[in-house]
Amino acid sequence: MHVTSKLYKVFQVEKQIRGLKSRLTSAERFLAEQDKQLALIDQKKANIDGLLKQALVAAKGAEGEMARLDARMDVIKKQMDSAQTNKEYKAFLTEHNTLKLERDKHETQALESMGRADEYRKQIAEFDAQRTEREKMRGVAGTDRDARAAEIKGRVDELTAERATLAADVPKDVMATFDKLLSTRGEEAMASIEEQDRKRHEFNCASCMMSVTIEAVSALLSSGKLTRCTSCGCVLYVDKELADAMQPAAKK
Repeated sequence: MHVTSKLYKVFQVEKQIRGLKSRLTSAERFLAEQDKQLALIDQKKANIDGLLKQALVAAKGAEGEMARLDARMDVIKKQMDSAQTNKEYKAFLTEHNTLKLERDKHETQALESMGRADEYRKQIAEFDAQRTEREKMRGVAGTDRDARAAEIKGRVDELTAERATLAADVPKDVMATFDKLLSTRGEEAMASIEEQDRKRHEFNCASCMMSVTIEAVSALLSSGKLTRCTSCGCVLYVDKELADAMQPAAKK
């Protein structure tokens, strides 16, 4: 059996492995997306938690200032009651009114901060609800991933062992080239040669649709020489139907 045929057998097993793993890969992607969304929710909630703490600190600070000003105004009221002159009374009244304006400002700040805090609490509750729903989806995704992994494990192990046996019969340099192609081109590492017009000797690569010379086709048919598409670089092969059709009539 020539090298291209041996490599093609490896390729067929590789495609089976990839096909099985693709189902698991899609389940893993979905699971990873759920984890990503959960992390995003947690990050958003953490940001709002920080803003809530800031708002509460600001409200507490404003309330502390209000309490301090209230205490000072109480003292001034007593001083007003015991004022000896009209001038002294007016001085206390002016200070009291100034402190009241300052207190009103801190009260407004406290109310605004508490309003923001209430809004942040609502957002946090929404994030908690979103997380609960997302955790349910994550649970389903995890179960699905585990089920698919268990479903294909035995068969993948069998195919992996079969691939290793087939690969051992292929020259190491050829396998090294092929493995590189698999990493970059996936299932397009190999492609069949398609016949466009036999009389005109027109053939093309099934992967990139660029033309393939009759000499390359003949070399594959006669010796199975490793042949790569000059355009896309994939390894070419001739499928059985085309190979049989191109055999000389005497050999049929």
